[in-house]
Amino acid sequence: MVKFIKAGKVVVILQGRYAGKKAVVVRNHDEGTKDRPYGYAVVAGVERAPLKVTGSMGKKKVAKRSRVKPFIKIVNYNHMMPTRYALDLEQIKGTISADTFKEPTQRDEAKKVIKTLFQERYQTGKNKWFFNKLRF
Repeated sequence: MVKFIKAGKVVVILQGRYAGKKAVVVRNHDEGTKDRPYGYAVVAGVERAPLKVTGSMGKKKVAKRSRVKPFIKIVNYNHMMPTRYALDLEQIKGTISADTFKEPTQRDEAKKVIKTLFQERYQTGKNKWFFNKLRF
């Protein structure tokens, strides 16, 4: 079987709380581990996408509507659908490790770092399609 879910691949989450949300694979484990005996991936995604901004809005309102709410999660391969798109994620890779999910405080810190990276990427105009809400 060909391993096509690699780091940087954009996926759509199919099951659970984040069903229908876009995410990017940060780290993949094709064979699984001892405590998770199935193929899975660590993903970082957009829980709440930024809202539409118009020219007549003030700076404060634009800043509020341009916020991105991220999530990080370990997802079974069966619960995600890969897309043909990929994102470069050099900065994201360093923030999430195996220990990140063991303690809630580390998870929150990782989410904050990812939030700043996602917002920076959104405001520069890179990968606009990643921050759009899926319509279906």
